[in-house]
Amino acid sequence: MSTSNLKNWPIFSFLDSDFISNIHMVFVYGDLGNEALIVTKDKMVYALGNNTSGCLGIGDTNSTLYPRKVEELCNQNVTMFTHGIGPYVLALTEEGKVYSWGCNARNQLGNSSTDPCLRPTCVTKNISCKFIVSIACGSRHSLVLSSDGNVFAWGENTYGQVGNGDTTNVTVCTPKMVNNVLSSKRVVCISCCHLSSVAVTDKGEVYSWGQNNVGQLGNGNTINGYVPSKVAGLAGVEIEKVVCGCLHVLALSNKGVLYVWGENCFGQLGIGNNISICSPKKLIVKDWANVLDIAASHCSHMSAAMVEGSEIYVWGECLGQRITVPTLTNLRYLHDAFARYALDNIMPQPLVYDGYQEDVNVIDCFREAFDDNTTSDLVIEVQEQCIYVHKAVLIIRCEYFRKNLIANNQSVIKEEEFLYDAYRAFLKYLYTDEIDLDQDHMAELLKIAIAYSENELRKRCILNIQESVTVKRALLVYNIAIEYNEPELEEYCFKYALNHMSAVVLTESFTKLNEHMMKSFIIKVAQAGAFRT
Repeated sequence: MSTSNLKNWPIFSFLDSDFISNIHMVFVYGDLGNEALIVTKDKMVYALGNNTSGCLGIGDTNSTLYPRKVEELCNQNVTMFTHGIGPYVLALTEEGKVYSWGCNARNQLGNSSTDPCLRPTCVTKNISCKFIVSIACGSRHSLVLSSDGNVFAWGENTYGQVGNGDTTNVTVCTPKMVNNVLSSKRVVCISCCHLSSVAVTDKGEVYSWGQNNVGQLGNGNTINGYVPSKVAGLAGVEIEKVVCGCLHVLALSNKGVLYVWGENCFGQLGIGNNISICSPKKLIVKDWANVLDIAASHCSHMSAAMVEGSEIYVWGECLGQRITVPTLTNLRYLHDAFARYALDNIMPQPLVYDGYQEDVNVIDCFREAFDDNTTSDLVIEVQEQCIYVHKAVLIIRCEYFRKNLIANNQSVIKEEEFLYDAYRAFLKYLYTDEIDLDQDHMAELLKIAIAYSENELRKRCILNIQESVTVKRALLVYNIAIEYNEPELEEYCFKYALNHMSAVVLTESFTKLNEHMMKSFIIKVAQAGAFRT
């Protein structure tokens, strides 16, 4: 799951800020992103939109611009949604139950009927004693994955996409376990193309079945598969995740390498041309580091990926254009790619939305920019560790850097006087105005503040240190105050020690005072009259 900004999805434009602030998860689906489901933080489920075939699950076929409750799903702890054309919808709960509703012309609801269903009904009651952990839909068929690694399927089976080996029945009306070779495997990931299915095992093996007219099964030919078969072209590669477009597949390895196959009429494979391929091909992009995540939808011919550095790339059918190579965007989240560039504006998976902001906060932007090697123009090495910063920020925030960096063309500076943790906290303070450091290193930060003439930081360090004074730390802090010539802190610690004298002299800090310090402390205590009888 991911995060994003709801402003990118037009269907939510009628929601008020109070309602949005209570949203936990949303899912946009339908033919053109005309329907949406919402789960709020109090576990209520709402729907809004066009309501074709009763796909909102609200009990009728009336469209609505404003959220209406989906009564059957409220307080059911819904964790995931997926959908097929019609539309029809599946919902998964924390308790491992699956509900279905909407269009049902090809048995895609799995309830033994072909009648549309206007309210969510539990479909997994037909799978006894199975706890479902994942769901996926093609255009008119459905897959679910149980906690023990078994795959169940139902719906249209014209091309074998249900995987039961039956070439005579064009639909399967209730969930059936996908046996054959998968019965001895533990599946951990499932996904669906338009009319085909893909699964990944715990060993990183990929199996596919169903329609194969453009090589979307990745098995080197264009013959439909009525039972799962292993994608041999990935031998020796451990795949962690697969996602399916309409007629193409993306597979991400455990080493951050992306493999592609299937239809390529729109450039959705990202290989620089429009030629479809029947076997997996490693996607090599010059500027990419490791691929972190991938996304596609069985409703579109677009692909998206997040690479190291949180950069988002898109390719394929983007805004009606054919983009044949991965193209860097200015987006921050994978979901935003489908809101901005996909023709249908449908989410590839639900969007978890746990923080509403009208506008981006400037401090948050600076917080993200700090120690970010993708945007920094200066590296400061401290104790052989790198901190990535921006000269402009340091020059604006600190007089010391203003004097030393303006005419300095260095890209790397070595700092040898201070400790890494404290120096990193100092630099982060310049970005965020926050002190993010434990008490054990606070004295070192005070030392840096004094050395760099950062008076406001010095005051905050003293206040922070002062608040940490206890019986055990009183003389330790007293020593620090004298070392850094901070008379106010010294006086505070002395008075604290004087008021807790019997306990303080029994602490380890007292015994560790050097001879001169102990002598001056005792004299000062005597002058304060602590030894009078």
